[in-house]
Amino acid sequence: MREIVFDTETTGLSPANGDRLVEIGCVELVNRVETGRTFHAYFNPGRAMPSEAEAVHGLSDRFLADKPAFDELVEDLLDFIGESPLVAHNASFDFGFINHELGNCGRPTVCHSRMIDTLAIARQKFPGAKHSLDALCSRFGVDRSLRVKHGALIDAQLLAQVYVELTGGRQIGLGLGLVAETIVEETRVETPVLTAVTIRPPRPHAPSAEELERHSAFLAAMADPIWHRVESRG
Repeated sequence: MREIVFDTETTGLSPANGDRLVEIGCVELVNRVETGRTFHAYFNPGRAMPSEAEAVHGLSDRFLADKPAFDELVEDLLDFIGESPLVAHNASFDFGFINHELGNCGRPTVCHSRMIDTLAIARQKFPGAKHSLDALCSRFGVDRSLRVKHGALIDAQLLAQVYVELTGGRQIGLGLGLVAETIVEETRVETPVLTAVTIRPPRPHAPSAEELERHSAFLAAMADPIWHRVESRG
């Protein structure tokens, strides 16, 4: 099964108030394994970057000035995501911005039935715990040392690892079923080799007359046997 894990960076929190998408990063999973295929793009939002947002992701007006507008790359983005389920952390936020940008381009919006929200999964699995991406990386031992600021692609790559752990662990998608089938097919049942066993006659357990005579002589030669002491005490 193909899935796309993605993350976005924006100028703020609300597209309805004029905030725009400035970065998107997508990671392709097939059977919960990263294929190495990614999509990453920066967009010129056509408006000034608030200082609060720049402090989060580090994307300045100067940096974004020569980047393409969203509608210039929308076809590349849509080709990459296809009809696959889309995985995001607090997915309704990211879906809101993508669909707002698609609407501005006159393109159909992405159906929410394709949305998989890792934040909702984490809250269900670990109620009362911290559910930020950083907290989940710590919980699952995902290395985030390269994450200095929020960045859409690196966050999508981290989230892909977290998503795999949230939904069963790294063994998913390794094709263990195929390996097991191969082992079964390659196993051959050999005809058992029968080993001849020589059956010996039972050994007699009763002593012979000669053995009894020798035993009596042995006992008579013993000085002060212990059973004489027991008899004298009785």
